[in-house]
Amino acid sequence: MADSDKDVDILVIGGGPAGSTAAAMLARNGFNVLLLEREVFPRYHIGESLLASCLPTLRLSGAFDAVAEAGFTVKRGSVFRWEQDEWLLDWRRLVDQDAWSWQVDRATYDDILLRNATKQGATVTEGATVRNVIFDGDRPMAVEWTQQDERDVIRTTTFDFLVDASGRTGVLGKKHFDMRTPHELFQNVGIWGYWTGARLLPNSPEGAINVISSPDGWYWHIPLADDRWSVGLVTHKQRFTESRERFDTLDEYYLDMVHAPDSLRDLLKGAQFEGKVRAEQEYSYVSERFCGPGYILIGDAACFLDPLLSTGVHLAQYSAMVGAASIATILRDDMPEQEALAFFDYTYRRAYSRMLVLVSRMYRDYIGMDDYFGKSQLLVHDDGHSERPVQSFTRISTGLTDVREAADAEGRVSTAAIVEAAENAKDDAAKANLKYIGGIDMSPVWNIWRDPLGPDTAMGDIRITAEPWLGLYREATT
Repeated sequence: MADSDKDVDILVIGGGPAGSTAAAMLARNGFNVLLLEREVFPRYHIGESLLASCLPTLRLSGAFDAVAEAGFTVKRGSVFRWEQDEWLLDWRRLVDQDAWSWQVDRATYDDILLRNATKQGATVTEGATVRNVIFDGDRPMAVEWTQQDERDVIRTTTFDFLVDASGRTGVLGKKHFDMRTPHELFQNVGIWGYWTGARLLPNSPEGAINVISSPDGWYWHIPLADDRWSVGLVTHKQRFTESRERFDTLDEYYLDMVHAPDSLRDLLKGAQFEGKVRAEQEYSYVSERFCGPGYILIGDAACFLDPLLSTGVHLAQYSAMVGAASIATILRDDMPEQEALAFFDYTYRRAYSRMLVLVSRMYRDYIGMDDYFGKSQLLVHDDGHSERPVQSFTRISTGLTDVREAADAEGRVSTAAIVEAAENAKDDAAKANLKYIGGIDMSPVWNIWRDPLGPDTAMGDIRITAEPWLGLYREATT
């Protein structure tokens, strides 16, 4: 139950898609929410390609209409040219006619979501940097923070529950607890820029992202609004360091690399480069814990995954939805805190791990799309095995499997299946002898779910419901 002596019911650190979604959902369900965001929006951010799963969370947060009116490019699938194969993933054929999303300008998209949090009743303070989290035993009870225009004035805000959506900054996971474990497999660098006048690969679905593999890594090619294109390369940090030395500037390196693959060079023929190259380390990691007494970590604050399957915004908004439902249930005294937090950890950890397995297999032991899609089918419920393997993969990679499992307890694949796939990824990687890619240690992901019977038995009858309000619901047992 909320403590009336506290300044707010819930304090959210960070106003990206995770934080703004959680704040909006909690505020529109009647809670007093304060969101502290370090930057002043709009601000630039990479990660423009959304999965179909983002639409239901946008509707639940109240932001859907504003996003729909922003004029973003509609996305209905993807094309992967991965090694010797071409995957044509048309969501309308492989999922259903209503499966779509957007390719977005993140400065605009994130700003819409942050303004929506205010519209739903949350208090949003921009230019606010959290300096310290104050604990009472194991439970956070206040944060100390400053504003850009008054850096010498330390403000203190008390709360009942803390949501860490601080992204890679990691106010709790990195700075306070120091509990992040990197995935050695994905120590990559992303280098990208923007173009006008490019085109998509033949037979691409409307607004599709094109992904092209190469010996150096892989490329993304994304159609944004107004004939603007996001084009980037992801490569291992060591390969980047070695290749970069041959060029005087980062721009020269980038332009040489994006014209190396024949297929990408054809897509950029006649296109105009805007003239600014950006680079960023994209080291994947996972936190030892996603939650604890009085707090949760959502989005990149909890874990980060290589962007190969465009999972960033999906995991942000999905974890925000599950987290908001769990917190609302706790503060209404509808379920013990430990049980609700266990469901949050169980649900978010499964979603992250399933995507992690898919991405790691593409990097490490890809031997063909039939084998790859066949293994992916084992990560969905047995009922899904009546469909083609490529359909199962597409449902997972659109994020819709995660959304379905959160609301449908009976439709969840067993945790044992995900654990087995994760452990196989670990074992196979140990045998791999690639020059730059090491083994992937899955143990941090499944540190509390080693007994495959435990979590499914405990969580199997809990699901998320939005009616009459957002929360967790336990099915009656007979």
